[in-house]
Amino acid sequence: MNLLVTGAAGFIGSRYVRTLLASAAPDAPRITVLDSLTYAGTLDNLPLGHPRLDFVHGDIRDAALVDKLMADADQVVHFAAESHVDRSIDAAAGFVLTNVVGTQTLLDAALRHDVGPFVHVSTDEVYGSIRTGSATERHPLRPSSPYAASKASADLLALSCHRTHGLDVRVTRCSNNFGPHQFPEKLIPLFVTHLLDGRKVPLYGDGRNVRDWLHVDDHCRGVELVRTRGRAGQVYNIGGGTELSNRELTGLLLDACGAGWDRVEHVADRKGHDLRYSVDWSKARDELGYRPTRDFAARLAGTVAWYRDNRAWWEPLKRKAESAV
Repeated sequence: MNLLVTGAAGFIGSRYVRTLLASAAPDAPRITVLDSLTYAGTLDNLPLGHPRLDFVHGDIRDAALVDKLMADADQVVHFAAESHVDRSIDAAAGFVLTNVVGTQTLLDAALRHDVGPFVHVSTDEVYGSIRTGSATERHPLRPSSPYAASKASADLLALSCHRTHGLDVRVTRCSNNFGPHQFPEKLIPLFVTHLLDGRKVPLYGDGRNVRDWLHVDDHCRGVELVRTRGRAGQVYNIGGGTELSNRELTGLLLDACGAGWDRVEHVADRKGHDLRYSVDWSKARDELGYRPTRDFAARLAGTVAWYRDNRAWWEPLKRKAESAV
């Protein structure tokens, strides 16, 4: 079986690919990775010499290239996306082009070649802020940022391909991921690498914003369950089960890095900053057997240790990102 995975030179996609390649099962797929290697993607994330892995450098908006790759694919897992909220606030057009137009380009090719399942990896941010309780898959989509709006648009396009054309589309919506190899612009790696460098960390507003944290290994397992056991035309939430305010998380990171609150700089809050995200993942539990298995405290400590031990990986990426800003 040939599996096309987009955006797999990034954090989550590369973890997913490495997980599949580690399997020695006779039905383990051959994988083609399509990635444009933006600032957030690096070939260092992939085992390029693996006999079941092919890498193609290209853009998901390149219709001719996508059509060629889709002709040889049996299934698709679509991770490729512009995903940094702050960048989307400053310049939304690129997010629309990649997340919306790019997704439609993939869907068009999948339809032409009858490829499926097509797993479209999305985010809990499409639901917007949840004051109480947790969002089920039937919750209205109320995205706040341009990033979240572009992902919600892509979700709807993907689902419309199932409803209109019968394409086997399956959508996942995950909560905040963390773990090794995460690009150092997201909260946990940003704060950890700043603290390791003796710098202050920028905490938005009063730090009351709440997020549910999901280790990347649990997310990848959830995506694989959706690919192998999910139902066509369905949405599955994938949560981590650990809700923390940004202030609480900051305290944990300070402790892990041996730093005090004097290393925290309160900065002006993000525009349209959602107060709380929370997803109800009981559907994935009941239908697919999903549940988060990674202990948050242990995995957070392991993540901090990984960044402490792998400066050669993140220092060049951080310099590149900061120069781009």
